[in-house]
Amino acid sequence: GPSFYLFQQNLDTTSSSRCSSWQRFCLSVNKLLLSFFQDSNLSVHTDNPDLTPCFQNTVLAWIPSIYLWSALPFYLLYLKHNKRGYIVLSVLSRFKTLFGVLLWCVSWADLFYSFHELLQNRTPPPVYFVTPLIVGITMLLATLLIQYERLRGVQSSGVLIIFWFLSVLCAVGPFRSKIMTTAAQGHVNERFRFTTFYIYFALIIMELILSCFKEKPPFFSPVSTDSNPCPELTSGFLSRLTFWWFTSMAILGYKRPIEDKDLWSLNEDDTSKAIVQQLTKEWDKEKAKKEDVTYVKKSNNVLNHVGDGPEEAEVLIRDKKHNRKPSFLKALLRTFGAYFLIGSFFKLIQDLLAFVNPQLLSALIGFIKNKDAPAWWGFLIAALMFICAVLQTLMLHQHFQYSFVTGMRLRTGITGVIYRKSLVITNSAKRSSTVGEIVNLMSVDAQRFMDLVAFLNMLWSAPLQIFLALYFLWQTLGPSVLAGVAVMVLLIPFNAAIAMKTRAFQVEQMRYKDSRIKLMNEILGGIKVLKLYAWEPSFSEKVLEIRKNELRVLKKSAYLNSLSSFAWISAPFLVALTTFAVYVSVDEKNILDAEKAFVSLSLFNILKFPLSMLPQVISYIVQTSVSLKRIQQFLSHDELDPNSVETKVIAPGKDMSISLNYANKKTPILYFINLLVPTGALVAVVGHVGCGKSSLMSALLGEMEKLEGEVAVKGSVAYVPQQAWIQNATLKDNILFGQAPNEQKYQNVLEACALKTDLEVLPGGDQTEIGEKGINLSGGQRQRVSLARAVYSNSDIYLLDDPLSAVDSHVARHIFDKVIGPDGVLKGKTRILVTHGISFLPQVDHIVVLGDGKISEMGSYQDLLKQNKAFAEFLRNYALDEDIREDEPTGIELLFLKTCLFLSTTIYCTNQLWCVILQVKLTVFWQYMKAVGPVICFVICFLYCCQNAAAIGANVWLSDWTNEPVINGTQHNTAMRIGVYAALGLLQGLIVLITSFTLAMGGIKAARSLHAALLENKFHTPQSFYDTTPTGRIINRFSKDIYVIDEVIPPSILMFLGTFFTSLSTMIVIIASTPLFAVVIVPLAIVYFFVQRFYVATSRQLKRLESVSRSPIYSHFSETVSGTSVIRAYGRVKSFIDISDQKIDENQKSHYPGIVSNRWLGIRVEFVGNCIVLFAALFAVIGKNSLNPGLVGLSVSYALQVTLSLNFMVRATSELETNIVAVERIKEYSETETEAPWAIEGKSPPQDWPSKGEVEFVNYSARYRKGLDLVLKGLNLQVHGGEKIGIVGRTGAGKSSMTLCLFRILEAAKGEIKIDGVKIAEIGLHDLRSRLTIIPQDPVLFSGTLRMNLDPFNKYSDEEIWKALELSHLKTFVSSQPSMLEYECSEGGENLSVGQRQLVCLARALLRKTRILILDEATAAIDLETDGLIQMTIRTQFEDCTVLTIAHRLNTIMDYTRVLVLDNGTVAEFDTPANLIASKGIFYSMAKDAGLA
Repeated sequence: GPSFYLFQQNLDTTSSSRCSSWQRFCLSVNKLLLSFFQDSNLSVHTDNPDLTPCFQNTVLAWIPSIYLWSALPFYLLYLKHNKRGYIVLSVLSRFKTLFGVLLWCVSWADLFYSFHELLQNRTPPPVYFVTPLIVGITMLLATLLIQYERLRGVQSSGVLIIFWFLSVLCAVGPFRSKIMTTAAQGHVNERFRFTTFYIYFALIIMELILSCFKEKPPFFSPVSTDSNPCPELTSGFLSRLTFWWFTSMAILGYKRPIEDKDLWSLNEDDTSKAIVQQLTKEWDKEKAKKEDVTYVKKSNNVLNHVGDGPEEAEVLIRDKKHNRKPSFLKALLRTFGAYFLIGSFFKLIQDLLAFVNPQLLSALIGFIKNKDAPAWWGFLIAALMFICAVLQTLMLHQHFQYSFVTGMRLRTGITGVIYRKSLVITNSAKRSSTVGEIVNLMSVDAQRFMDLVAFLNMLWSAPLQIFLALYFLWQTLGPSVLAGVAVMVLLIPFNAAIAMKTRAFQVEQMRYKDSRIKLMNEILGGIKVLKLYAWEPSFSEKVLEIRKNELRVLKKSAYLNSLSSFAWISAPFLVALTTFAVYVSVDEKNILDAEKAFVSLSLFNILKFPLSMLPQVISYIVQTSVSLKRIQQFLSHDELDPNSVETKVIAPGKDMSISLNYANKKTPILYFINLLVPTGALVAVVGHVGCGKSSLMSALLGEMEKLEGEVAVKGSVAYVPQQAWIQNATLKDNILFGQAPNEQKYQNVLEACALKTDLEVLPGGDQTEIGEKGINLSGGQRQRVSLARAVYSNSDIYLLDDPLSAVDSHVARHIFDKVIGPDGVLKGKTRILVTHGISFLPQVDHIVVLGDGKISEMGSYQDLLKQNKAFAEFLRNYALDEDIREDEPTGIELLFLKTCLFLSTTIYCTNQLWCVILQVKLTVFWQYMKAVGPVICFVICFLYCCQNAAAIGANVWLSDWTNEPVINGTQHNTAMRIGVYAALGLLQGLIVLITSFTLAMGGIKAARSLHAALLENKFHTPQSFYDTTPTGRIINRFSKDIYVIDEVIPPSILMFLGTFFTSLSTMIVIIASTPLFAVVIVPLAIVYFFVQRFYVATSRQLKRLESVSRSPIYSHFSETVSGTSVIRAYGRVKSFIDISDQKIDENQKSHYPGIVSNRWLGIRVEFVGNCIVLFAALFAVIGKNSLNPGLVGLSVSYALQVTLSLNFMVRATSELETNIVAVERIKEYSETETEAPWAIEGKSPPQDWPSKGEVEFVNYSARYRKGLDLVLKGLNLQVHGGEKIGIVGRTGAGKSSMTLCLFRILEAAKGEIKIDGVKIAEIGLHDLRSRLTIIPQDPVLFSGTLRMNLDPFNKYSDEEIWKALELSHLKTFVSSQPSMLEYECSEGGENLSVGQRQLVCLARALLRKTRILILDEATAAIDLETDGLIQMTIRTQFEDCTVLTIAHRLNTIMDYTRVLVLDNGTVAEFDTPANLIASKGIFYSMAKDAGLA
């Protein structure tokens, strides 16, 4: 001790003897650190601390060197593998190198100076040789590293930045102490070393500053063609560490909506090409390990043609096979493991850092307790707390970045591998899993991997954190910790039970939701019929009934959720309570002081997260392992043998001799087929169903498993499958199918395939987008497009698998003549045509007749007829039922095309619509609050305040307890202390329970009222709205938006309020204990607010782009799976893989910035949180004298948790703002204009109205919607009671409009309609509609019982219903059903024939039996029988009623009283049929056409 002190006083070089003896002592390493504390007065217990020179010259000087040398080998290894081209020598680089060389010179100048001293017989201590030598070599190394990095293309080096930073940090101490000693002594000792040290210090500061700048991008690096490369690659080390490079995107997203073109292109390592290639390579290696087993089998098969050899051989092999399956997991680990481990390394550091702050907290409290401690301790502790927190933030987010990017790559890799596999698996393998299942592998299972990877590190990190936390707690509180841990562990099964129950509720609720949506779908589909029958109230009731059940389940799960949030929030408190109670009660010498209480509280807070995460991670892993098995099984399916078909040229034409095994069954489907097709021949393959015709085609394509023999095909192949395969692309793209466009050829093909007329019908011509599976084309059109594709491909060989069956006969004729036949476009090509059409057979060159997988006969048409065998038989069977089918697009189809066109235009608008909606107005929040109920809102906020007040109260009480004076080694009134603490804490828990429950109830109330308003409005909306709005859009309001209001908004409000109040209470506590803190709050809040605004705006749009670009991946995939044989036949596998990769990359392009935006936000928000910690600690140190340790513990431990709640608050805001839009969208549809009221008070007509059934139109005009022309113009006519009137006219003359006007589906533009003298415009709609009866044109049935379909209001007795059924000729059918009237009709009445559906509508009319009946005849000829029945029933049952019939077939109305002929919306003729025919007008010409006149 004393020698040290002396030495410090007189830094005299002459006293070398003492110096060297001291030095010897100093270098004996075991005492080296002792020397640091050797004189604690000098270095710790002074207001002006200093380190001993020994420590300065050894440990401090060596730290940077040790770091650089230990990091070097890893770094060099990394550089060796990552070369990005070299960087041209820049000014920056030259300066860095220059300073490096100077540093080396300076260090060695010291070394030479020591030698110089030696020569002068002043033996300097050995440290003066060792340290400069080490430092000098290290500086030289750093200089060389600068140049090596330049050659490897490193633009900004993290390793060196950290090195220079450490050097500066370690030099600050000696720098200060040198100044202090000089100031103390008044003169400089060792002038030379003093000077060199200053130069050294200046140089390393320069180096640190310079190394923060980044170099220019590498030279000669592959020229990047990217229009918009990701700035991450070229950004500096610090920018990457803080994700500063993302800021440009954040600002852009704030200024305007982000579009596709603003997204950065992916980094090379994240593209599908790179990843899938790597993964495939690893997976192939895995499979290769298994291969050596399988080839044995093949050779055996060849050797043992006789006897039962192969069976034995196979048995042997099977045993071997069991032992090892290729493991996909290993392939994944080898591909992505290394990258992921880097993230794990960061996580490890972060976990360890997490435990530093509680220790520092205890030091800080100790410092406050110790009144004589020098102030710099406090500042040092505060600074360390801040540095530690910042480091922790940086580490955590680096870890997340690595994890999420691994997850993203995993998804890309798995998706790509599955896609490639799906193109080569055999048909039998494909049959074992449906398209849906395979798509699920891609979407759900790959997604699971992605979700898991983000949390995978928790698997080892959680136990580690738990272990460390327990260790430190044990040190603080001893064994009483176990009580607290026991409580935590007990809460896990409680939470698990709640989760299980919630899941059960979710399933039940999904059931209700699905049935509600299904019902809504039907209602919207048949809304017109509901209006005509005035049935809305009944259906509205049904929907509300389902909704009631749904909300009942929601309420139950809300109870559960509030329980779990109660558990979640009370857990840390209960743990602390039990621990403290046990600790204090065990032994009265146990004193709870501030240090113990708050350190253990902050440790318990750390413990909370891993304990809740572990069970989740484990369940994730279980799910993912299931996914892994499924994916592995799919990837292990058999693949097609690419060599089963010889493509090399063989003798003339094609020679096939095949025996094929199909779908792994042991009986071949085709055997002993010998067939030779000469070049240019047209061969027809015929045979009955299932005789192997399509199999023959597959065999030629190499899609079958070949047992023996060979297949040879000369030239390229085009294939037209039986079921046309259409891509979701434009019609033109479907025909070109990747060929180069050639207009002339293209037009010829269209002409030949009879597609010209279809193009005129389609809205966009050949640029029409065709929906998935060709949904907006008729069957015939699809088949013709498929054929056109083949013709355009201009191949040598055409395999046509029954392309003519889907088109109608005259088109088939046209196609055969123009395309396939002897004079068609394809003449001179080899054509194999599978057909059922007999009329074409005489024109083909050869006919092959297949029967049961064998060729039963071959030859030309004449030969086969002469043989009079199977073929002649076949002809006789088929010639009879060759029927003529028409395939004109029906009215429905045209209508559908119209809606398709409409949809495609609206989709475009919705995107813009979105961006407008996104600036969410406060009014929407206000609307939601009104729906919840303003009182409830106020109560919720009040409860939140109470809850936080209770929480603060409990902690303040705790801090007060810790300050209680210790008398004789014990504290008094511990029982009272524990009691109050427990009461306050439990009160908080109780209020949480009530709050979350109230909130849930409010949410459910809002959900109920919003849905009810929407439903109410939709039933009152006029028909014109439904004509112009796609059903999908309305359904979307009922499904997605209602779901958001039910299940998404309440939790996000809960989360938002929770985090908001937590952050608020933190601020209050800190300000209360250190009022100075109020000063910093404003700047921090401003930073926080800006970050939050930028993030919310940008991340929301990235999410939108991501979800928009995700579905094309899956739809393209399901398309590919269904069309593999076509893709393979045309040799387009490669380009389809490219398309898929491109779609995945498009999706990842928006997904990647989404990940980064979260990191960007996290670092910035946590920085704000860390500043709060810093200032809380700083102000505590400054106001040390006026504070007690309990308060400091309170405010700093609050500050330590604030980062989490700040982070989540931004997320919650973003969620809320994104989802609250749903309220607006529902409001928008709840306020569309409505039709007239259903009933008007005091205006309802008499009970028996209309008693006579007179109808009168007075100067009546009407139009469909505002802005359209009139459809009825000034009608004047009068119908007497009981008349039978037929209404006829050409299409579009206004016949249907007239009936719609009677029901006021269309309102009058001018004029009026009177029924029995009552103006219909003046009474309620339901009063009117329920007194008229209509039998509509297309019969609409709803899913439900037959009884409900006839009588939804249960107005009639069973006898009446049976009577109506009998009269409508349905009685026999219904009584034959086991459930009679309760017979379930499926959706749209699919399980009844069209005729039966018409009769059901008739039965409805018979039940109603009003004085006026309107009959809208079905356009399409329903079977004449039904038609006759209906007419007969009407004549007998409705003879005294007024009947208005809209007739399409005149024979039904020839015996009517009068006929009304409409023309262009006006009355043309109105008289008896006989008079009209006599007058030779319009009616006469129509009757003549029909052959009735």
